[in-house]
Order: sequence, then structure tokens, then C-alpha cells
Amino acid sequence: MRTLKLTIAYDGSRYGGWQVQPNAPTVQAKLEQAIHQIVGEPVRTTASGRTDAGVHAHGQVISCQLSSDLSPARLVRGINSQLPDDIRVLEVEPAPSGFHAIRDATRKRYRYRIWNANVLDVFQRDYVWHIPIPLDSEEMRKAIRLFKGQHDFMSFQSTGSPRKTTVRTMKDVGFHVQTVRGGQEITIELEADGFLYNMVRNIVGTLVWIGRGRETAEWIPTLIKQCNRREAGMTAPAKGLTLVKVWYDDLL
Repeated sequence: MRTLKLTIAYDGSRYGGWQVQPNAPTVQAKLEQAIHQIVGEPVRTTASGRTDAGVHAHGQVISCQLSSDLSPARLVRGINSQLPDDIRVLEVEPAPSGFHAIRDATRKRYRYRIWNANVLDVFQRDYVWHIPIPLDSEEMRKAIRLFKGQHDFMSFQSTGSPRKTTVRTMKDVGFHVQTVRGGQEITIELEADGFLYNMVRNIVGTLVWIGRGRETAEWIPTLIKQCNRREAGMTAPAKGLTLVKVWYDDLL
């Protein structure tokens, strides 16, 4: 058996998330079916993160083991020939024995897009959170900078799988504003050594609360110290979220 690392992209709009489910189509199920059709053996894949229904990915990373001796290039072509158009394998690489897409990840970067204008661009409807109420993007920009560094992010964790610790290091943040017809498109990027369940979407919901003038940027340090999810903003919709990239420093 050989261990492989796959990098894949997908539009999550019509899937019930990454993980196999009995009553909904999922990205994992489609990928495993496609691999099986090409290599003739059942395979179980592990993703760097179990993205929720409606969440997208540009650079999701998958680990799996295969006995097939097909080359990486042939695997890419073959698997893609069996996949629907909204899922694509971008790259297949050999990985060290024991490589695990979740445990070995050292950093992840997510992007969230907000369409802040009266009228939503119909072609963006599955990829942005449409907010017609004007947002104070400059106050949101001030607030996002306060998340950088090591903090206990318990206030931004939704109920989910238990974690040994809720402390994470936010290594980088990005905040970009582009003028669109009748308003602005806001792109938020967060890069950390790990993320709690719904952490990005809860941070975005909190930033929107600030953008609406309900709080100021100075609220963020207090909110972090409270370690109380009920004190933070709402959970932003899934469709605005994209997993951009996953790093495996000094491993591959």
C-alpha cells in the first residue's frame, strides 16, 4: 500500500458537506466512488477538515492509501473523468507512510465573502453572504486585526467535536474591500494553526455585528476574554466560506 496526498477543489453548493452521510450527496462519497471506479479497490479518504454543507474549497487536502501503481498524473486524469463537474482533483502526490491530512496539518487559510449592496449579483448567490444593510467596513477592518496572535477562541466555537484546547494562533488576517454596483464586496481571510468548529463563520458574524454599528472594534478583546459563545455574533451562512489552502510544513 502507498500513501497519497490529493489536493482537490469543489463547489459545495449542492452537497451536504464533505463527510459521507446516508441521506445527502457529499464530496467524500463522490470522490471515493470515483477513485474506486479507476483503481478497482475500495478506498477511505481523510480530509484536512470536514467542511459543512454549502462550504467550498480551492485547496482541500486528502490523505488515502492505495495499492494501485497508477502514476499521479494518470490518477488525476482518471479520477476527474469520473467526478461531477463541481469537484476536481488538482494534484496527486506521494506522501510519507502514516501521513494524515488532519493531524499533520500545520496551518489553514479560509476566505469569506460578503456582498454588501442593495441588489445581489445573481451569479454570486451561492458564494457570498448578501447583506443589503450598509456596513462600516473600516470599523470591521480595525476589529479583525485584534484577532491576530494566540488567543482562546472559545467565544467563537459552536457546539461540536470536543477539543483538548480552544487556544489557537491566528497567524494572518486579511480584509479587502472592492466597490460593486450599489455597495461593496468584502473579502475576509483568516489563517491559523487550526480552527474550531464554525470558528471562521462565528468571527465573521461578529465582524458584521460591528459593521452594523452594534459594537465597536474595542469589543473584541473583551469578547475573547469572556470565553462565552453566547456573547459573540451570529454564525455567518456557510455559502460565503471557502477553504483556500492547507500547509504541512517540513513534512512533504
